[in-house]
Amino acid sequence: MLPREHNHLLDMLRAAKLAQEFVANVDWDAFQLDLMRQAAVTRQLEIVGEAARRISEESQAEISEIPWHQIIGMRNRIVHEYDRINLITLWDTIHLALPDLISVLEAIIVAEET
Repeated sequence: MLPREHNHLLDMLRAAKLAQEFVANVDWDAFQLDLMRQAAVTRQLEIVGEAARRISEESQAEISEIPWHQIIGMRNRIVHEYDRINLITLWDTIHLALPDLISVLEAIIVAEET
């Protein structure tokens, strides 16, 4: 993996953790009503996807436990179909997909740094 790709993995990790922090101690009803929180989470998921998009196909193939296609696809929907963002999808992504992604990224980053 190229050094700049390591930085992109770090960007993915930071943004994923921030997205989780932005909804910590917030329930679904509060999230639906909080436009600022929605915008903050959406931006972090966009960053996760953009950083993922910058990882080479070769490196993506080496790190097959990350669902690259889905992450980049979500980024594309956020950027290009901003008027059709589904809040339930954002909420589910944060609570169901990000914990696993964060675990995988942390393991990869630690392995690369040792």
